[in-house]
Amino acid sequence: MKSRSDVVMRAWYLVVIAVVLAGFVLQFYLLFTGGADANSGESGSDIPLGVRFVRLFSFFTVASNLLVMIASASLVVRRPPQGLLWRALRLSTLLSIAVTGTIFSLILAPDIELRGEAVIATTLFHNISPALFVIGWLLWGPRRQWMVRAALLAFIWPLAWLAYTFTRGAITGWYPYPFLDVGQHGIGAVLLSSLAVLAYAVLLTAAVLVVDRFVPAIGTSDALLPGPSGDA
Repeated sequence: MKSRSDVVMRAWYLVVIAVVLAGFVLQFYLLFTGGADANSGESGSDIPLGVRFVRLFSFFTVASNLLVMIASASLVVRRPPQGLLWRALRLSTLLSIAVTGTIFSLILAPDIELRGEAVIATTLFHNISPALFVIGWLLWGPRRQWMVRAALLAFIWPLAWLAYTFTRGAITGWYPYPFLDVGQHGIGAVLLSSLAVLAYAVLLTAAVLVVDRFVPAIGTSDALLPGPSGDA
């Protein structure tokens, strides 16, 4: 028999999935109709639709929200894999969406002008989704899931994304975020900006590992998802 907390947790993550899906529906509608990209404000029919879709999925925000849907679905089902790689993926999702929400709000949002549906889409992607997912983890965990090895593995996909971004940018001249634009700022400044964001992610990782180890969740996740043996 499911406890009330477990039912509420599943309902919470169903809401998270619905939020992200709503963001994608709005964003796809905008792309098909020549509207603004919710991540950059870029709009117009002069850019081929295929190019706009590739650019959309080149944003860290979009990839992070896709991971949020996967992780949320695993917690709704409540029988996710328990191997090291899956733990690292869930940790990477938590860190990525937290970085997405804070970096966008503090650095990127002031320079982007959006209207109508694009405002709703960017709010879903950059504000509501990150807040709900992080709060869900704080409330229900799962706890005792991560170790140093998982934390190291969690950085593989963000580093791979950076490599993809710089490679594609060197070929096309397009970068998803202004602070990564090598043509505008130079490679030195861009690398410093990238290192600053990575350093911020490392601090978040340390905070998450402390909470994971010492702060209990209020729900049943700890019992249903046992921690790894031999944490190091």
